[in-house]
Amino acid sequence: MQRHEVSFTVDAPPHRVWRLFHPKTLPGVVVPRTFAHPGGAITILRDGDEDGAGLVRTCTFRVPRWLLSGGMARSWEVVTDARKNEYATYEAIGKPLWSTATGTHTLEPVKDGEATRLTFVETYHAHSPVLRALFEARVHRFISRDNTRAYDAVLGRLGAVTMSER
Repeated sequence: MQRHEVSFTVDAPPHRVWRLFHPKTLPGVVVPRTFAHPGGAITILRDGDEDGAGLVRTCTFRVPRWLLSGGMARSWEVVTDARKNEYATYEAIGKPLWSTATGTHTLEPVKDGEATRLTFVETYHAHSPVLRALFEARVHRFISRDNTRAYDAVLGRLGAVTMSER
């Protein structure tokens, strides 16, 4: 099992960071709906509750080309637990390695609530013992590097961002 943890501090209060990653669904918006992002897309299949729990989505994202998947992977994800302006946790099944992942982002107010520390933690596990031994660590490093870049770029829309990896 692989684990990646990274924290970002952004000059924006927690409620603004939350809305960036969990935008309000306007009345009459159809499902499914797709959001493109650098290196892939997220398709919302079912909206969650007002905190985001129960949201179901599929994601496409980049993986190393040597996996012979055209450089793209797909995951099916559900937000299993969320508390508005505080945290959200998802469970995912992905391919091409037929893996499971659990991810959480946690928001913590800093600087008297004028800034936010977002901590993203993801675990990743390839089910096949052979694929796990050969590829799990390298694939997860690749995915984690892209996730870190995406978080940094998206948070940068709100203000100055500093990052620290663990």
